[in-house]
Amino acid sequence: MELKNWKLDRDGDGILWATLDAAESSTNVLSAAVLAELGQILDRCESEPPRALIFRSGKAAGFIAGANIEEFTTLDSAQMVRALVQRGWDLYNRLAAVPYVTLALVRGHCMGGGTELALACTYRVAVDEPGTKFALPEVMLGIVPGWGGMLRLPQLIGPAAALDMMLTGKGIDARRAKRMGLADECVPPRVMENAARQLALSGQASHQPPLLQKLLNAAPLNGLIADGARKQVAKRARQEHYPAPYAIIDMWENYGGNALAVPTEKPTSLNAIAASATTWNLVRVFFMQERLKGFGKAAADFAPTRVHVVGAGVMGGDIAAWCAQRGMTVTLQDQNIERIAPAIKRAAEALRRKFRFERDADKQVRFVLDRLIPDPAGEGVRQADVVIEAIFENLEAKQALFRDIEARAKPEAVLASNTSSLRLADIAAALKNPARLVGIHFFNPVAKMPLVEVVQGATTDDATAKQAAAFVRQIDKLPLPVKDAPGFLVNAVLAPYLLEAMRCVDEGLAPEAIDAAALAFGMPMGPIELADTVGLGVAMAAGKGLAGGVAAPPRKLAALVAAGHLGRKTGRGFYAYDKGKPVKAKAGGAPADLAQRLVGPLLDATQKCVAAGIVVDADLADAGVIFGTGFAPFTGGPLNYAKNRGTAT
Repeated sequence: MELKNWKLDRDGDGILWATLDAAESSTNVLSAAVLAELGQILDRCESEPPRALIFRSGKAAGFIAGANIEEFTTLDSAQMVRALVQRGWDLYNRLAAVPYVTLALVRGHCMGGGTELALACTYRVAVDEPGTKFALPEVMLGIVPGWGGMLRLPQLIGPAAALDMMLTGKGIDARRAKRMGLADECVPPRVMENAARQLALSGQASHQPPLLQKLLNAAPLNGLIADGARKQVAKRARQEHYPAPYAIIDMWENYGGNALAVPTEKPTSLNAIAASATTWNLVRVFFMQERLKGFGKAAADFAPTRVHVVGAGVMGGDIAAWCAQRGMTVTLQDQNIERIAPAIKRAAEALRRKFRFERDADKQVRFVLDRLIPDPAGEGVRQADVVIEAIFENLEAKQALFRDIEARAKPEAVLASNTSSLRLADIAAALKNPARLVGIHFFNPVAKMPLVEVVQGATTDDATAKQAAAFVRQIDKLPLPVKDAPGFLVNAVLAPYLLEAMRCVDEGLAPEAIDAAALAFGMPMGPIELADTVGLGVAMAAGKGLAGGVAAPPRKLAALVAAGHLGRKTGRGFYAYDKGKPVKAKAGGAPADLAQRLVGPLLDATQKCVAAGIVVDADLADAGVIFGTGFAPFTGGPLNYAKNRGTAT
């Protein structure tokens, strides 16, 4: 039997080791060829049964990244979609029914069809490393886990935890997988193969959830879980915008997790999903995200380990904390220790929330905080591989700071500004070597916003810009190359959107109605609440900068800023805030075309940014606006939305 993607080895214990090493690919993806060869392996095992069959990866880049999404894009009919689901469903059911022991040895990412393969095995061993993650992220592509995930995951860990995984697409690390029962063992890399061998030969019973969880998987109790899940999904996504999560719930509740069993006329059927524009737009967003990740590969040899951040305000402190979480040693500078302390405290609180379910939570928090070093004297500049300036928006202050940094930093260090409103070229003019300065522009809140703009000024060296993008990927963010222009991309398109919303307030529309219209359109947050969150002083400055001082600011905005009501951080802006939450009245009536009025300036500004060359093409503009502002992903981005709506921008 000739296999191009799998390698088979039978050891002295009668165990057949099936190593997946997908041909001509840096990662293991479940292409049609890979699945066909898996069928051949099962054929061989049927005629020559092994004592156990263990699946493992031959790649350094993880276990299995899931199905081949490029093959998915070639499907041009509902019938082809059903055939793809049928193939995986039948194959994995066959694997689950074999009479011998099967085991998945999972090291690194185990996504989608990879997790479904692991679920079809008798046992799962997870390798205790940060990169090991189980996930069923199909919902993020507008599709469903159709190869048995909706059947087997609830049976293994209970429906509530399983639906949470499937409806959010979030990953589960090795230790949590063990606690949940998703993994039978969680072991360090040095013993992973021995642990897999011992478990495969142990004869121990496979994991079973508690009796209550079994009961919740069946009618009538599964209806209670399904109703609760629908209510939670409805808070985040409307069915007309995102049909996939509602389909997952229906398929689990009413069809035993079998996507093929749903009648074709139902809105939760595979046919409906295949016909949904959302599905194809979200697949488009996936490829745009992969393109952003690719910008970090141009300087793959740049591997910074030490970061110095100047400015311990909310933005600078959160940038420093994020870098420390990603394993880097970070020194945080400000005028004195009293200014740095709030940033350390905020980081500690965020870390305690992040690790609250871990047994060794205190230890993990301490490990990260040990890498976040207060540095009022700025001594960390000398050892830093990347220096990030995040002080207040004043040109003279930034120029003076970079003169000092340039004199003390390593010659090869990347010097970066997080400026959001000043021209990079103006800041760089203070340097002896202005080619060293690049923009690395984060968005607030740093921990939640995936995009970082990498700004190349008129004098920025190409190699420096590539190193900056590599750094952004190493801290698990998405780098977007942009040219040096007012507002770059994201703020340049966001400001007109916010200003239009505030003009609506001046015309007498209630902030609640304006935000409700944006939420109905598919935005993650209404523009008025977003302005309060960004800060009304920042909104005022951004508006003036982008308007060139020509247009007067909205009257209500100017009055609030003059009164010192700057939004969430001061407890009052367009809304009053109680414990950080806006106090909103019930949304009243609004014009039917309000949402289109709100997004119109954003669409226009995005097109202008492409025309001006701030980003190189429309796809990158769409990606930047989605990942930088949260613009409704189901639309495929503002320009894609405008094109499909026939909107002239």
